Formats: sequence, structure tokens, C-alpha cells
Amino acid sequence: MRESRAVDWDDLRIVLAVARHGSLSAAARALGTTQPTVSRRLDGFEHRIGVKLFERGANGLSPTPLCSALVEGLDRMDEGALVVERRIAARDTGLQGPLTVTSIGWFGDYIVAPILAKFGGQHRLVTLELINEVRRLNLSRRDADVAFRFGSFEQEDLFERKVADVAYGLYASARYLKQHGRPDFAAGCAGHAVVMVQTGPNWAPDQWSRALAPEARVILRTNSVHSQLATVEAGEALAVLPRALADHRPALRRLETPQPGPVMPVRLGVHADLRETPRIRAFIDFAVRELEKRAAELNPV
Repeated sequence: MRESRAVDWDDLRIVLAVARHGSLSAAARALGTTQPTVSRRLDGFEHRIGVKLFERGANGLSPTPLCSALVEGLDRMDEGALVVERRIAARDTGLQGPLTVTSIGWFGDYIVAPILAKFGGQHRLVTLELINEVRRLNLSRRDADVAFRFGSFEQEDLFERKVADVAYGLYASARYLKQHGRPDFAAGCAGHAVVMVQTGPNWAPDQWSRALAPEARVILRTNSVHSQLATVEAGEALAVLPRALADHRPALRRLETPQPGPVMPVRLGVHADLRETPRIRAFIDFAVRELEKRAAELNPV
């Protein structure tokens, strides 16, 4: 008689992650493990149950009809487990344990990282991690505990608040201005080059840049403000940059423009179940105070 074996929830989590993300590598990143581990666990699970759950193809893994039917139930199980996990985490009573914060690019590097380091110096039993990604991490699934984002959050089960305003301006290097002269805004900056950041169709700094310089040539599109900054410092183009990052660069000049640059709100978000967890509550209060101290730097008058 064949020995029966209970289904392992870890195997089901792998099935769910692969179904959600469509590839072994993406599922591995979401689970915080390696692609070979995900592949081995998935192959082993399919072998034990005697059924293929995914069709392997050139475009990744596609769930079979059976897998698609299973995923609906697995989603409910996963959400139930997450609710339990959040409620247990919310009962933490001390300023200790892990705290994961996510932000985006330059704001995480230059603004959030120093705040985290200072907080960690005062609370040595809290283990801190900062994740800077363009991809928005899911707070409901505890991919992170606290998030800083430009604009609003899309999840309904979050507590969020505005914590800062970030002003933007148009910049060029002294070398660029010497070679190309100052842009003529009445002529749409014809004859000039710009480097744009790819954040989304409704990203106000990009919209402002296009309105200021409709005739300028876009020489580079990037998802990194650091790449924008490096291109401008090299004397290759104009760019709209955060003033907190660019005003103090000796090689750069902020240009007078017909209209002032956009001001982007920064919002902090945390899952409502975890808002009063001591280490999270302490960090939120600390971050708000630190950002208030830097308000004039982030949004100069």
C-alpha cells in the first residue's frame, strides 16, 4: 500500500507564488528563496500528487485548469494565514524584532536610510531592513511593514498619512549651458536635449518636463533618478530633478522657468493591523519628526 502524505503548506505556497508571478524566478523573489529551490519543490509536489499543475512554455509557466481551480482556494487560505500572522505581530509588546521599510530610489537612499540608521542607533534590539524598489511591495502580505511612496496607496486596509512634500526643478550643468546656452522656453527648448525618468504616465515631474520642453530631444529614458542626475552632471542634457538632491550639486544650475516646478507629496503607509505594534509605532513617530526637520530642504520656499 502506498504511504499517504499530508499536503505541505510550504508546497502550496510555492504553487500559489508561481501561479501569481508566472515564472520560477519571480516566485522565488516573492518568497525570499532561490529559483532552484522553487523548481525542486514544485517538481517534487507534482510528482507526489501525480498531476502536472503548470504547462512549461517559452513565455513561462501557465497554470493548468486544475491548478487554476486550486489557486482560488489557496488564495483564501493564504489570506487567512496572513490575517493570523498580522494579528500575532500586532501583539508584540516591546521595541524589538524585525522592521522592514520600503521606499523608491533616491528618496530611500538619501532620506529614509539616514532616518533608519538613526532610529536603529536608538533602538538596538530592532533589526532594520530597507528595500528600495520600483516595484510596489504588498503591505497586506507583509512584504514590508512600512512604505514611503509618492502619491497615494491603492490598498484599502492601510493606515496612511502625508509626511513630506518634495519640490522639483529644471537643471543643467554649467558645462552644458556653456556649450548650448540657456533654453528658450517660448520656443519649447528647441535644440536642447532632456533625460526623462519613466515612473508612469501621470508622474507630474515628467508631465512638467514635457510641457516646458516639447521641442527638446529626449536622449534617454530611465527608471532611475540617479541615472538622470549622472547624465545632467556629465553635461549631456537637461532634466527635472528633486531639489533636495540637485540643489547642493556644485556642477548643476537650477534654471528659472515660466512656472514653478511641481511639488510631490510623500505618503507613509502601514497595514492597519500593525499600526500600533510598538516598534512600528515608534518608527512612524520618529520618521515623522525627522522629516519635519528636513521640510525646508525637501520643499525649499
